[in-house]
Amino acid sequence: MRYTFFITIFVLLQLFSVGAALSVQWWLQPWQTANLQTCVWIIIFVITNGLLLLSVNRAFANSYRWISGWMLVMHFILLTTLVTSLFYGGYWLFLSLAGEVPNVSATVDFGLRILALAVFIGLFVYALYSAYVPVVRELSIDIDKPLAKPLRIAVASDLHIGRLFGSGAIDRLHHLIVKNTADILLMPGDIMDDNTQAFADYNMAENLAELCKSLPYGVYATLGNHDLYGHEQSISQALSDAGVQLLNDEVLSIEHKGQPIWLVGRFDNHKRQRVATTDLLAQVDTTQPVILLDHRPSDITEHSQMPIDLQLSGHTHNGQIFPANFIVSAINRLGYGYEIINESHFVVSSGYGFWGIPFRLGSRSEIWLITVTGHSSVSHSSK
Repeated sequence: MRYTFFITIFVLLQLFSVGAALSVQWWLQPWQTANLQTCVWIIIFVITNGLLLLSVNRAFANSYRWISGWMLVMHFILLTTLVTSLFYGGYWLFLSLAGEVPNVSATVDFGLRILALAVFIGLFVYALYSAYVPVVRELSIDIDKPLAKPLRIAVASDLHIGRLFGSGAIDRLHHLIVKNTADILLMPGDIMDDNTQAFADYNMAENLAELCKSLPYGVYATLGNHDLYGHEQSISQALSDAGVQLLNDEVLSIEHKGQPIWLVGRFDNHKRQRVATTDLLAQVDTTQPVILLDHRPSDITEHSQMPIDLQLSGHTHNGQIFPANFIVSAINRLGYGYEIINESHFVVSSGYGFWGIPFRLGSRSEIWLITVTGHSSVSHSSK
């Protein structure tokens, strides 16, 4: 399986390199010489395979970011070529329908290159904006459980706190939560970006502690796969010290306006010994509201058969970079968004942060603000 993955990545990178070289060659055509053409191909393939080799050998810290960034550059070059080709195709079709003979004049040829440059820059600006400027997605749900007063839940998954997403992002989250008057913040996994080094170096604990203090019921979280890659203990300690209450294979009852609400948290399935959801629910009074934090949305079908009122997940990032969002949708029952299944409510967030490189295309940095309402009666329906 591992070798198949590396072979797939290698082949994709070579294909991306061919497409990028052809695209750059077209863009440089007015100034191109035989030597320049050769240089373009050599430079692109040397960068691709050099970065790939450094990444595989882990020659320096976070070397994967460099190969990811270079792949993104080539991806945007290919998208630019596609957009430019579609624009030229539309221009050609318009002239044909108008009865004119299409031709590529020097003006049109130069205009296409200006358009290509504008599209390429625009993709980077928009992708950077989508990664760092979050949107608040509001949702109201009604459950058939006793809940006399609405509960306002803020959800922020996949923060990936690190050098590229740190104190400013935590403060921004703090501002959004205060502005939207949330009662509680739930974070279903991938809080840190693999370790706590940047968190400690930049003293982000103070920012996170201020965030935790600002919520009436506090902050609760589970650990995701990136929190379990060898630094589980230090990450757990750092989060706990800042005031985050971890729910890893644990249940907890909080009280909202005199009404018990159960929070259930699961380890990510990277931890093979994690407790089954059924065993956790056995510790819960399921006649009362039940909210589950499960980092991956992989068990949604099974959970829809259980007395869970609301499940919160992340992990998928909604693909993060187009067209991976289509892959996410294809391999998950619910890869992103909100759905009601068998009277249970499921929310899969694209995440507040990002993985690897600070770009999003076809997805958006976000938090969810979910208002949960129920009824004042003690009667309930069961599945």
